Amino acid sequence: MSIKKIIAFGSAKGGVGKSSITASIGISLSKNNKVGILDADIYGPNQDILFDIQEKPKFENKSIKPIKKNNIDIVSMGSILDDDKAATWRGPMLSSALRQLINSTAWEDLDYLLIDMPPGTGDAYLTLFKELNVDYFILIAINNILSSSDSLRTISMLNKLNVNILGYIENNIFNNKKEELNFIKFNGIDKLGSFSFHKKIFNFDPDYNCDESNNIAKKIEKII
Repeated sequence: MSIKKIIAFGSAKGGVGKSSITASIGISLSKNNKVGILDADIYGPNQDILFDIQEKPKFENKSIKPIKKNNIDIVSMGSILDDDKAATWRGPMLSSALRQLINSTAWEDLDYLLIDMPPGTGDAYLTLFKELNVDYFILIAINNILSSSDSLRTISMLNKLNVNILGYIENNIFNNKKEELNFIKFNGIDKLGSFSFHKKIFNFDPDYNCDESNNIAKKIEKII
């Protein structure tokens, strides 16, 4: 098993479209690459919903076999737990579950493993960056005071953990003409692109060919 590049997508603020953007970028990258997505949000997994995964993953030799959808290998706690069950675990149990997902998944050879990070800056981040050699982090943000404040916390944490920030993606859900997020500009973080509002991203359609996502994916391929 070989994974060439690991890229985490995240934001301290929830509800900024992080999971949908991760999925969309994964679909775009999968056109020319072997791609996997690890849903690291144990409490609120979404990748199984976005890709309409109905089946449970298979376990072979105590390893989790990813489910393939849209040419992407996907592992999500949402497809492991029963639909009506919530992961009401304290920090140590969350870290243990995340470690199991990381270390027990039988990934095939991948060009890119994308990680859909949970909101916040807590245990999940510390566990994941300890267990995996994450090459780059992509910040997802919206032009909003609360998102700006929480994104600064994310940037501070990543700097403390010496994680490379590849750039940021703006989820321009209001199609605001004022594109630049000044707080990110001041921190010297490059803009990879932006998503304007699309119904097929908002209510995710995995078969939707998103031009904005394709352009960002091409930029990622050129950079790394």
